[in-house]
Amino acid sequence: MSAVVRENIGVLTDKLTIKVSKEEYMPAFEKKLKEYSKTANIPGFRKGMVPAGMIKKMYGPSIFNEEVLRTVESKLYTYLNEERPEIFAQPLPLSNDLSKIDLQQPTDYEFGFEIGLKPDFKIADLSKEKITLHTVAVTNEMVTEEINRMQIKGGKMTEPALIDNEENVLNVQFTESDKDGNVVEGGIAKENSVLLKYFTPSMQKQLMGKKAGDSIVFQLNKTFEGDKLEMMLQDLGLDKNDKDAAKKYFKLDIVKLGLVEKRTLDAEFFNEIFPGKDIQTEEALRETLKSEIEKYWSAQSRNQLHDQLYHLLLDKTSMQFPEAFLKRWLQTGGEKPKTADEAEAEFPVFSNQLKWTLISDRLIADNKLEVSQDELRAYMKEEVMRYFGQMNMGEDMSWLDSYIDRMMKDEKQLDSTYRRLITEKLFNFVEASITPKEKTVTPEELTSMQHNHQH
Repeated sequence: MSAVVRENIGVLTDKLTIKVSKEEYMPAFEKKLKEYSKTANIPGFRKGMVPAGMIKKMYGPSIFNEEVLRTVESKLYTYLNEERPEIFAQPLPLSNDLSKIDLQQPTDYEFGFEIGLKPDFKIADLSKEKITLHTVAVTNEMVTEEINRMQIKGGKMTEPALIDNEENVLNVQFTESDKDGNVVEGGIAKENSVLLKYFTPSMQKQLMGKKAGDSIVFQLNKTFEGDKLEMMLQDLGLDKNDKDAAKKYFKLDIVKLGLVEKRTLDAEFFNEIFPGKDIQTEEALRETLKSEIEKYWSAQSRNQLHDQLYHLLLDKTSMQFPEAFLKRWLQTGGEKPKTADEAEAEFPVFSNQLKWTLISDRLIADNKLEVSQDELRAYMKEEVMRYFGQMNMGEDMSWLDSYIDRMMKDEKQLDSTYRRLITEKLFNFVEASITPKEKTVTPEELTSMQHNHQH
C-alpha cells in the first residue's frame, strides 16, 4: 500500500517521502512489456513473435525503472493536487539511490522530495510612513526651451562663412600637440562636431570670427568645463576622471561650419507638432505645449511616488524564505545549471523579486483588482492611436478595429498589456491609502531620483 509521509526538515522546508509497493507498479510494467512484444522489430523474428523472455532481457530493466519512477511521480502529484500545500516552484528530489531499483528483486520503494513552502506574512501598513510626492512646476522658460528645441530639430542646416553664433556647429579635427601646437607623435587624432556654446565663454570669444581652415591650440581643462569636459575626454578615448589627461593640449583645425536655420513659428509648423489640433498662434502653441509638459512631469512624479511605495512595501513587509531550498532550486531549476556560488550571488535579487511577487499577488487577490477585456482593448487602441498619430497617418482609421482584434489574439501582447494595467491598478490602490507630502523639485532632481533606484 502506498503512502506519502510529510515531515519538516528546516525553515519553511518539508520532506515528502513517497512509498510505492510492487503491487502498484508491476501491473503497469507487465502491460508495457507485452506492448513491446507486439511492436518490437528484432532481426530473425517476425513482428509480434519475439519471445517474452528475450523482450524482458533486452528491455525489461529500462521499462521497470521507468514504471517505478512514473508511479512515484504520479503519487507525488496526486498528493500535491489533493493536499494543495502552498509551495515554491517544483519539488526537488533528494539523494535517491536509483541503483536499488532491481527488476530481479521487485520490492517496495521509498523516494524523498524536498518542498519549499510559501511564508505566511502581513503586508506593511504604509499609512503612517513619511512619503513625498515630488512635483515639477512647469515654467514659461521650460516651454520656451522646448519650442526652441523643436525649431532646431525641424530646421535646415546652413553653412555660414564665419563663426558668429553660439549655436554654430563646428566640424573640427582634434590633434594632440604641445602648448605651441607641435603635433605629438603617436598622439590622439580625431574628427568631431561641437556646438560653440559647449566651449567656455573665453574660448567662445577667441573662436568668434574664425572660418573653415583656421586653427587654434587649446588645453582641454581650460576650454571645456563640467559635464562638457567629461564628454570631451570620453570622446577622445580618455578617462573622464583623469586630471592629467584633462591638462593635455590639442590643435583644433576647423574643417566646416554649420548653423541650423530654425523653423518659423507658423500654422504649418504648429500642425506638424500637434496634428489635428488646429493651432494658429504662438500663444495657443505655448498653452498646448505647457499642458503636455505638465502631463509628462505629472506622470513622472507618480512613477517616482510608486517607486517609493514599491520599496517601502518590500522593506517594511517581514517575510521568511526557505533559503536553502530556493538556492538549490536556482542551481537546478533553470535552463542552464548553476554553481552554488552563482546561486548564492543571484539570491538577493531573486528573493526580492519573489517577495514582490507574493506581496503584489496578495494585494491583487485580497482587493479583487481586475483588468477587463474592455480595458485591455481600450488601452491597446489608445497606444496604437498614439503611435500612428505621431507618424501622422491621416484620418482614415477604419482598419483600427481589425488591427486591435489581432493584437487581442497575441498572447504575449495580451500578457504584457495585462501586467502593465494590473500593476497600475495595484499602485493606484496603495496610493489611495496614503497622504504624501508634496515637494516641488527641478526636472533634474526628479530625473536623478528615478535613475538612482534599484528594483
